Amino acid sequence: MTFDLVANDPHSKARAGVVHTDHGAIETPIFMPVGTAGTVKAVQQRDLKDDINAQIILGNTYHLYLRPGLEVISKAGGLHKFNGWDRPILTDSGGYQVYSLSGTRKIKEEGVKFRSHIDGSQHLFSPEGVMDIQRTIGADIIMAFDECTPWPCEYSYAARSLDMTHRWLKRCITRFDGTEGHYGYSQTLFPIVQGSTFKDLRVKSAEFIAEQGREGNAIGGLSVGEPADMMYEMTEIVCDILPKDKPRYLMGVGTPANILENIALGVDMFDCVMPTRNARNGMLFTTQGIMNIANKKWADDFTPIDEELGGYVSTFYSRSYVRHLFHSKEMLGPQIASIHNLTFYLWLVKQARQQILAGTFREWKDRMVKQLMTRL
Repeated sequence: MTFDLVANDPHSKARAGVVHTDHGAIETPIFMPVGTAGTVKAVQQRDLKDDINAQIILGNTYHLYLRPGLEVISKAGGLHKFNGWDRPILTDSGGYQVYSLSGTRKIKEEGVKFRSHIDGSQHLFSPEGVMDIQRTIGADIIMAFDECTPWPCEYSYAARSLDMTHRWLKRCITRFDGTEGHYGYSQTLFPIVQGSTFKDLRVKSAEFIAEQGREGNAIGGLSVGEPADMMYEMTEIVCDILPKDKPRYLMGVGTPANILENIALGVDMFDCVMPTRNARNGMLFTTQGIMNIANKKWADDFTPIDEELGGYVSTFYSRSYVRHLFHSKEMLGPQIASIHNLTFYLWLVKQARQQILAGTFREWKDRMVKQLMTRL
C-alpha cells in the first residue's frame, strides 16, 4: 500500500490524498461503510458500487471469525470472493468487540479470553492469532490487536493498558512481517494509537506508533462517550505527531459534523455504523439537515428525499412514501434509508475533498457543520 498526498488546505490541517491498494485506489478524505459480518446491513454490493460509490468497506475480525468461520472464508478464496466485493476491504481487529464484551472476557498479557455471544463457547484472541485470522480473511488493510479503554477510566488503568497495547503491537508486527498473504495480493498493517483522553498518554502512543514506520496509522479509543471537544483535542494532538506522508484513520467516527471537524485536524479515513444504524430507525442525513422520516410533517410531502444529493434512491422515492414504508414496517424503508445515508456520507467526504483541492475547505466546513446538523 502506498499513499500520495495531493493537497493541503491553506487554512486548516485538512489534506487530500490517494491510498493505493491491490484492489484499487481510495481518494481521501474517505468514509468507509461498515460491513461487520461481511455485509453492509440492508445494502447490496451493486448499490454500494453504483449508487453509493463506496471505495472501501469494512469487515470485522471477531464476527467473521465466529460466523461463517475461517474455514468457509478460506475455501471461498478470502472475503473479497466470499461477498463479491472487488474493491479494497479493511478489517477491524476485534479489539473493540472484545471491549464491548466486558462481562464475558478476561484480558491478560497473552491476549483476551472471551465467550462467543452466539453460543457461549470460549475463545482466545492473541496478537499473533489475530494477525493469522486477518491474513485468512484477506483484507487489504488489517488492524493491530489493541485494548480499547472505556471512557471515563482511571489514568493508571489507561497507562497500563497503553503499555500492553504497545507490547501487543510489537508482537503483531513480528507475526505480520513473518507471514505472507493467502490470496496473491498484498496486505498492510495499521497500528492503533490509544491513551484514552490523557494528553501525555496520547503523545506517548502517537510517538511510539510513528516510530514503527508502517504504511498507515489509526487512532482508536475515541468516540466511546467522551465529549466531542475532547475527541477533537486528542485527535489534533495525535495528528500533529503521526507522519504527514501516511494516511490517518480515526476509528468509529462519527456524525457529519464530527467527520468535517476531524478532516480539518488532518484525518484521512473514517468509519461508523451511524449512517446505517440511524437509517434503520428512520433518521436521514440530508444536504439540508437531519430528518426524522417518521414525523407527521412528511406524510404528504411528495418531494424526493434529497434532490440535491443525487443518487437513485434519494431522488426517486418521495419523503411521503418512505414514511409510509416505516410506518408499515416494510423492509424496503430501512433499505432505502440505509442507501440514502451512505450516499450522503460518501457525498460529504467527496465534497470535502473538492474543497481542499480548491483551497476553500475551512470556510465551507464552518458553514456546512451548522447546516448539516440542523433538525428539519
